[in-house]
Amino acid sequence: MSPLLRPAALTDAPVVTDLLNEIDRIEIGRAETDLHTVEADLKHPELDLERDSWLAFEGQRLVAYGLLWDDSQGERIDADHYVLPDHQRAGELILEAMEARALEKARANGAERAVVHLHLNAEPTTDLALLRGRGWSVVRRYHVLQRALRSGEEPAPQPPAGVRVRACGSEADRERVHALYQSSFAEHFDFQPREYRPWLHDVGADLLDWSLVWIVGTEDLGDVGFLIARDDREAMGWIRSIGVVREARGRQLGGLLLRHAFAAFAARGRDTVGLGVDTSNATGAPELYARNGMTVHYAVDTWEIVVS
Repeated sequence: MSPLLRPAALTDAPVVTDLLNEIDRIEIGRAETDLHTVEADLKHPELDLERDSWLAFEGQRLVAYGLLWDDSQGERIDADHYVLPDHQRAGELILEAMEARALEKARANGAERAVVHLHLNAEPTTDLALLRGRGWSVVRRYHVLQRALRSGEEPAPQPPAGVRVRACGSEADRERVHALYQSSFAEHFDFQPREYRPWLHDVGADLLDWSLVWIVGTEDLGDVGFLIARDDREAMGWIRSIGVVREARGRQLGGLLLRHAFAAFAARGRDTVGLGVDTSNATGAPELYARNGMTVHYAVDTWEIVVS
C-alpha cells in the first residue's frame, strides 16, 4: 500500500507529538518532545500549512512528518523531517515534496536556487543512504549538552565589580535582548537576521517566562550580553540562547550568566539543565560549557541540499 500524504493542521499536533516522541525513544532513549513545541512549529508565521507541511500515514498510523519554513526571505529554507525506521518510502515522498516546495519558495523570494537545511540526530531513524543519494550532505554538527543540578548547591553567583546582571522585566528590556541577540549571533553559522516581532515568535515569547531571561552589563560598555532560559520543557530546564557581543568577550560574562541560570533552575526544583551548541563555534562556547560541567547528551547534524 502506498503511503497517504496530506497537509498537517493544528489539530494534528498531538499525533505529531506522539510520532516525534516515538522517534526520540529510538534515537536518544527517552521522549523529549512537548506538545506546545509542536504547536508552536505549526503556528510559524512564515508557514502555509496547506503547502508547507506533510503527514504520511500507512493505514491509520502516522509514520512520517515534514515541515518547511522560510526565515531568510532569500535562498535559505529550513526543514524538519521525521520518519519511523521501517517506513522510509513515506519519508522519501515527503523529501521529494519538500525539495520541490523549497525551490518554489526560494524563487518566489527572487533567488535562483534553494539551499535547504535539515537537522537530524547523528544516528537518526532516517535512512542516511537515501539522503545522500538525493544529494544531501552534512555541513555542521551540534551537541545537545546537559548538566545535573543539585538543589541547595547551586548558589547564584556574585557579579564582579563593575558588572551587573538584571532580569528582563520590561518591553524595553525585551527589545534590548533582541538587539543583543542579533549582534552577538551575527557571525554564527546559519544565522538569519530577524526583526523584533518575528524574533518574538522564534523565541516563543507567548510561553516564555521572562524572569528567566537576563541581561548582563558593564560600567564601561553598558548592556553586552543576555541569556534566554525556559522552564516549559518536561524533560529538563533549557537554555535556549546565550550571547555576548564581540567587544565584551573574554571577561567571563558568559559563565556568569550560565551560573545564574543553573541557580534559578535548581531553586525551581529542576534536576537537569540542557542546551545546544555548535561544535565548530569559534567564540569558545563549547569550552565554556565544559568548564561549567556540561556533557554531551546527543549529537545533531545539519544536512544541506542545493536545489535549482
